[in-house]
Amino acid sequence: QVQLQESGPGLVKPSQMLSLTCTVSDGSITPSRYNGGWFRQAPGKERDFVAAISWSQGSTYYADSVKGRFTISRDNAKNTVYLQMNSLTPDDTAVYYCAADSRRVGGTPGVWDYWGQGTQVTVSS
Repeated sequence: QVQLQESGPGLVKPSQMLSLTCTVSDGSITPSRYNGGWFRQAPGKERDFVAAISWSQGSTYYADSVKGRFTISRDNAKNTVYLQMNSLTPDDTAVYYCAADSRRVGGTPGVWDYWGQGTQVTVSS
């Protein structure tokens, strides 16, 4: 059973930064081989793609709305994916979800097999 645990909920002011962490566990003693992604969902809106990173090459992908402000990275030995968010604005307020998949990387939620429970990020003055 694959489990994703997010950490890093926070309330920050506009222009500040925040870091999110997602740890993937599947009961294996060896590092997992999962592509990692982040999505977000604001109240009344659909779940939108934020960023993704491949397991093998570490290739990264970003939504246009966060490009240049957010950075996704990973530590394969720790089965952990990070999302560093800089220059936050109120439009970034949402529940952020971590996603993992052993085969694919994509910008739509249906591509991903495994999900975390979500962590709230609020940007407000």
